[in-house]
Amino acid sequence: MKVKKSVWYLTVREEFSAAHALRHYQGKCENMHGHNYGAELTVRGEKLTPDTELAMDFAELKKLFRSVLAELDHRVLNETAPFDAINPSSENLARYIWKKMAPFLAESPVELYSVTVSEKSTQSATYREE
Repeated sequence: MKVKKSVWYLTVREEFSAAHALRHYQGKCENMHGHNYGAELTVRGEKLTPDTELAMDFAELKKLFRSVLAELDHRVLNETAPFDAINPSSENLARYIWKKMAPFLAESPVELYSVTVSEKSTQSATYREE
Protein backbone atom coordinates (compact mmCIF):
# COMPACT_ATOMS: atom_id res chain seq x y z
CA MET A 1 0.00 0.00 0.00
CA LYS A 2 1.40 3.35 -1.05
CA VAL A 3 1.77 5.95 1.69
CA LYS A 4 -0.02 9.16 0.77
CA LYS A 5 1.52 12.53 1.53
CA SER A 6 -0.32 15.65 2.50
CA VAL A 7 -0.47 18.45 -0.05
CA TRP A 8 -2.18 21.83 0.22
CA TYR A 9 -3.09 24.13 -2.67
CA LEU A 10 -3.65 27.80 -1.85
CA THR A 11 -5.36 30.04 -4.38
CA VAL A 12 -5.70 33.82 -4.39
CA ARG A 13 -7.65 35.86 -6.92
CA GLU A 14 -7.24 39.48 -7.93
CA GLU A 15 -8.29 41.79 -10.74
CA PHE A 16 -6.54 44.40 -12.82
CA SER A 17 -7.64 46.65 -15.66
CA ALA A 18 -5.65 47.13 -18.84
CA ALA A 19 -5.99 47.78 -22.55
CA HIS A 20 -4.50 45.73 -25.34
CA ALA A 21 -4.73 44.93 -29.03
CA LEU A 22 -3.84 41.51 -30.37
CA ARG A 23 -1.32 41.78 -33.19
CA HIS A 24 -1.87 39.62 -36.29
CA TYR A 25 -5.37 38.72 -35.09
CA GLN A 26 -8.09 38.83 -37.71
CA GLY A 27 -11.10 40.16 -35.89
CA LYS A 28 -12.25 42.91 -33.58
CA CYS A 29 -9.65 42.05 -30.92
CA GLU A 30 -6.98 43.43 -33.24
CA ASN A 31 -8.34 46.87 -32.29
CA MET A 32 -7.36 48.47 -28.99
CA HIS A 33 -9.82 47.53 -26.25
CA GLY A 34 -9.84 47.04 -22.51
CA HIS A 35 -10.56 44.32 -19.99
CA ASN A 36 -11.09 43.95 -16.30
CA TYR A 37 -8.84 40.92 -16.12
CA GLY A 38 -9.20 38.23 -13.53
CA ALA A 39 -5.97 36.71 -12.27
CA GLU A 40 -5.63 33.61 -10.14
CA LEU A 41 -2.48 32.29 -8.51
CA THR A 42 -2.24 28.81 -7.01
CA VAL A 43 0.68 27.58 -4.95
CA ARG A 44 1.41 24.11 -3.59
CA GLY A 45 2.85 23.19 -0.21
CA GLU A 46 3.59 19.95 1.60
CA LYS A 47 4.17 21.28 5.10
CA LEU A 48 2.43 23.55 7.55
CA THR A 49 4.27 25.91 9.85
CA PRO A 50 4.51 24.45 13.36
CA ASP A 51 3.13 27.57 15.06
CA THR A 52 0.25 28.80 12.89
CA GLU A 53 -0.28 25.61 10.87
CA LEU A 54 -0.37 27.48 7.56
CA ALA A 55 1.27 26.47 4.28
CA MET A 56 1.72 30.23 3.66
CA ASP A 57 -0.03 33.29 5.00
CA PHE A 58 -2.71 34.39 2.50
CA ALA A 59 -1.95 38.03 3.34
CA GLU A 60 1.69 37.62 2.28
CA LEU A 61 0.75 35.70 -0.87
CA LYS A 62 -1.77 38.40 -1.87
CA LYS A 63 0.75 41.16 -1.20
CA LEU A 64 3.30 39.55 -3.55
CA PHE A 65 0.66 38.84 -6.20
CA ARG A 66 -0.68 42.40 -6.08
CA SER A 67 2.84 43.81 -6.49
CA VAL A 68 3.24 41.89 -9.76
CA LEU A 69 -0.22 42.83 -11.03
CA ALA A 70 0.43 46.52 -10.21
CA GLU A 71 2.94 46.52 -13.09
CA LEU A 72 0.06 45.71 -15.47
CA ASP A 73 -2.83 47.60 -13.91
CA HIS A 74 -4.22 50.57 -15.85
CA ARG A 75 -1.65 50.18 -18.61
CA VAL A 76 -1.74 49.89 -22.35
CA LEU A 77 -0.13 46.48 -22.46
CA ASN A 78 1.13 46.89 -26.04
CA GLU A 79 3.30 49.76 -24.75
CA THR A 80 4.52 47.88 -21.66
CA ALA A 81 7.50 45.50 -21.77
CA PRO A 82 7.56 42.68 -22.73
CA PHE A 83 4.21 43.12 -24.47
CA ASP A 84 5.65 45.84 -26.67
CA ALA A 85 7.42 42.92 -28.41
CA ILE A 86 5.14 39.92 -27.74
CA ASN A 87 1.39 39.69 -28.04
CA PRO A 88 -0.48 40.66 -24.84
CA SER A 89 -2.64 37.52 -24.97
CA SER A 90 -4.05 35.88 -21.86
CA GLU A 91 -1.57 33.05 -22.42
CA ASN A 92 1.40 35.42 -22.44
CA LEU A 93 0.04 37.37 -19.47
CA ALA A 94 -0.25 34.17 -17.43
CA ARG A 95 3.35 33.21 -18.28
CA TYR A 96 4.59 36.73 -17.50
CA ILE A 97 2.93 36.68 -14.07
CA TRP A 98 4.44 33.24 -13.38
CA LYS A 99 7.94 34.43 -14.27
CA LYS A 100 7.55 37.52 -12.07
CA MET A 101 6.17 35.55 -9.11
CA ALA A 102 8.74 32.74 -9.21
CA PRO A 103 11.61 34.72 -7.61
CA PHE A 104 9.34 35.95 -4.80
CA LEU A 105 8.45 32.37 -3.88
CA ALA A 106 11.90 30.82 -4.35
CA GLU A 107 12.66 30.90 -0.61
CA SER A 108 9.10 30.34 0.57
CA PRO A 109 7.62 27.10 1.92
CA VAL A 110 5.36 26.79 -1.15
CA GLU A 111 5.96 26.45 -4.88
CA LEU A 112 4.06 27.89 -7.80
CA TYR A 113 1.44 25.54 -9.15
CA SER A 114 -0.47 27.63 -11.73
CA VAL A 115 -1.36 31.11 -12.91
CA THR A 116 -4.67 31.74 -14.67
CA VAL A 117 -5.71 34.91 -16.48
CA SER A 118 -9.23 35.59 -17.72
CA GLU A 119 -10.47 38.40 -19.91
CA LYS A 120 -14.04 37.59 -18.91
CA SER A 121 -15.70 34.98 -16.73
CA THR A 122 -16.32 32.52 -19.54
CA GLN A 123 -12.73 32.02 -20.74
CA SER A 124 -9.28 31.80 -19.25
CA ALA A 125 -5.72 30.70 -19.96
CA THR A 126 -3.69 28.79 -17.37
CA TYR A 127 0.10 28.56 -17.32
CA ARG A 128 2.14 25.92 -15.47
CA GLU A 129 5.68 24.63 -15.65
CA GLU A 130 5.97 20.86 -15.37
